[in-house]
Amino acid sequence: MIVLTGATGFVGRQILRALLEGGQAVRVIVRDAKRLLATELTASIDVIETPDLFGAAPQDMSAMLSGADTLVHAAWYAEPGKYLKSQRNLDCLIGTLRLAEAFQRAGGRRFIGIGTCFEYDVSARVLSTETPLRPGTLYAAAKASAYQLLSQLLHPAGIEFAWCRLFYLYGQGEDARRLVPYLHTRLAAGEPAELTSGKQIRDFLDVHDAGERIAAIALGERQGAVNICSGVPTTVRQLAERIADDYGRRDLLRFGARADNEFDPPCVLGLLE
Repeated sequence: MIVLTGATGFVGRQILRALLEGGQAVRVIVRDAKRLLATELTASIDVIETPDLFGAAPQDMSAMLSGADTLVHAAWYAEPGKYLKSQRNLDCLIGTLRLAEAFQRAGGRRFIGIGTCFEYDVSARVLSTETPLRPGTLYAAAKASAYQLLSQLLHPAGIEFAWCRLFYLYGQGEDARRLVPYLHTRLAAGEPAELTSGKQIRDFLDVHDAGERIAAIALGERQGAVNICSGVPTTVRQLAERIADDYGRRDLLRFGARADNEFDPPCVLGLLE
């Protein structure tokens, strides 16, 4: 039995899809079961609904995880424009540690957590799992803390632990306020898309592929930090032009219409290991 939290989220939904397509029995812990798609409600899925996973009582957490062999923990506060500085990250961190303790009490064997590339010192530009950690936001600091604390908590208890650090994901279910949906919306309507210079180098990966990789890690034996990335350097300009070509409308791309963020790293590229 695999238990998945955050199953209706941007990344969690793709993990669930990959697990179900692989014929796995899955229990999902969600805030609102109505957000599950009809295709997800199969005979191999068990649904537990809770209004606040991170605030649940220890005994309730243990009950949710009863019989679980593997826990894939994808739930976290991630509202665009707010999550980077939100103190709700502290609630997620504390709740994650309590969830791990409940998993240990329930006799779980393997814990898969979801992190971010921004746990790293991004001034290194090319990021491997050996790159030192230097989070620059409360969100990234909470994720890095979760990784370090879970390592100390789970390994001595004999629980396998893998930590999947996500890079720049895009694709199905992405929030409309993010870059790729913004480009599709503007270009489909024949309206100009205002962008920065587009010189920033990024590591973009379709969330569908990310879900496949995380599911494979959950079912495998790998432990420790893992980069969920493409390993391919792509500028924001190249990505935008690629999308514009689908509409035949590169003329609508307004590079330089928005000022570059001076704090935005010039290059964030992951190493596949």
